[in-house]
Amino acid sequence: QVQLVESGGGLVQPGGSLRLSCAARGFTFSRYGMRWYRQAPGKARELVAGISSSGDTTNYLDSVKGRFTISRDNANDRLYLQMSNLKPEDTAVYYCYALLGYWGQGTQVTVSS
Repeated sequence: QVQLVESGGGLVQPGGSLRLSCAARGFTFSRYGMRWYRQAPGKARELVAGISSSGDTTNYLDSVKGRFTISRDNANDRLYLQMSNLKPEDTAVYYCYALLGYWGQGTQVTVSS
């Protein structure tokens, strides 16, 4: 049974940092590309960052380039999103997604003073 469990969200002040984690179970993690999406209230879900199965290739939403870093640990079946210089417009529920068609439950990130 495939499971993706996100953690690491929370409330942070503008300019602060958070590190999201996604623990993967039930499939061969190292074989699949992974993505982070986010969805703000009243808005469509958007792709934030993606990473290839090996971790060699990454891509980012323009508005997070230079602030967010996606990475993965294939030995421990984990996906990460390091977020720095956070802005109020980064407030959203963040989801990890495996390119075999599975979503996590999401973790809330709120950027507010």
